[in-house]
Amino acid sequence: MAPYITLNEQLPGITGLLDYRKDTALPIRELTQILLRGTSTLTEGERELIATVVSAGNGCAFCTAAHSAAADILMEDAAIVQQVKGNIDTAPVSDKMKALLTIAAAVQKNGKLVTPEMVEKAKANGATDMELHDTVLIAALFSLYNRYVDGLASVTPTDPAFYQRLGIILRDKGYLPSENRYADL
Repeated sequence: MAPYITLNEQLPGITGLLDYRKDTALPIRELTQILLRGTSTLTEGERELIATVVSAGNGCAFCTAAHSAAADILMEDAAIVQQVKGNIDTAPVSDKMKALLTIAAAVQKNGKLVTPEMVEKAKANGATDMELHDTVLIAALFSLYNRYVDGLASVTPTDPAFYQRLGIILRDKGYLPSENRYADL
């Protein structure tokens, strides 16, 4: 299927959409940079896991593959990402991360599905207010991204090597615009 609007064919998925309208892209890129690469008590890999769980829950193939690749690279263990996508409760992550990922999955469906019990469980397992805040905001932001990519039928490559290259770019360059950002795609 072709995208619904004319995009740079060399930039699939979110990359083409962000290139299409740089003025609207900049604020969400800046927010993404703060949330996924800024100062946090959650690792960059853990934050990429949140993005992955939300994207997978929304069925966004591009974002799921891109953030799975970034999480794989940052966590240095692809099995963790696969297990988290399969079943958060049995995945080899901390109880705190399981609780935060469960909250993220609830937000992905509807923010009102987050319950006091979910929050208490996360806090009981060591989650801070900032970690709860950022988990919910990452989940909401990636729901926006998923709907943006799929709502405009952005191109979704099928070659896993593409996502590996994109994951390296996300690890090395983060989310802010940069010169020749996607030259290695």
